[in-house]
Amino acid sequence: MNPKIYIPALVILTLASCSIPVDAPPPPTALPPATPSPALIASPTFTAIPVLTQTPVPAPTSAPSFCNDPRGTELITSLRNAIQTKDGVLLASLVSPASGMDVRYYRGGNVINYDIEHAKFVFESSYQADWGLSFGSGAPILGAFKEIILPSLQQVFISNAVIVCNQLKVGGATYLPEWPYPNMNYYSVHFPGTDLYSGLDWQTWVVGMSPVEGKLYITALAHYVWEP
Repeated sequence: MNPKIYIPALVILTLASCSIPVDAPPPPTALPPATPSPALIASPTFTAIPVLTQTPVPAPTSAPSFCNDPRGTELITSLRNAIQTKDGVLLASLVSPASGMDVRYYRGGNVINYDIEHAKFVFESSYQADWGLSFGSGAPILGAFKEIILPSLQQVFISNAVIVCNQLKVGGATYLPEWPYPNMNYYSVHFPGTDLYSGLDWQTWVVGMSPVEGKLYITALAHYVWEP
């Protein structure tokens, strides 16, 4: 081979290999590898969804028939077990295979959607999701599911939680609580707060549910707290 041709070609190939980004974020809920590779640092496959662009969901069953369906309370029990044991495989089995599971930490914040595959790793992943602006400081809240969402879920999903069907069960609020999915049945799981804070530390997680091929799945989780 002509050395005059070979040497420039080698320089071009060397420069090209150095241009591969090595500081891109890992996939949303996958555990980061010890040595990042192009396959694992691809753009996340789930994104924050604007609050006002939710995908329409099927009309709910009538309130009496849904609230009398034992599958709803069974789903709440399974979700509580998944949260308290940090069982990602169990959680993934509860997530809707049709639409995934929307998670909303702030009323006016971002909605993060988890499909079944990403739900398996939410208790392990360190991916920093953008949950929106804090109602207290106004600062953007970035953090992993296990850092932002899990501690709150663990406090609310306890054995003696107050569970109410198709009704927003909240404590004292400075706003009008509204369920953002009017065509979706749900259960409120409510922690009434403590005497130390006169109940102002109450929290509620609302679990939206929808049927897929005759089975009930979780399609949304929305968080409600006292706001100043």
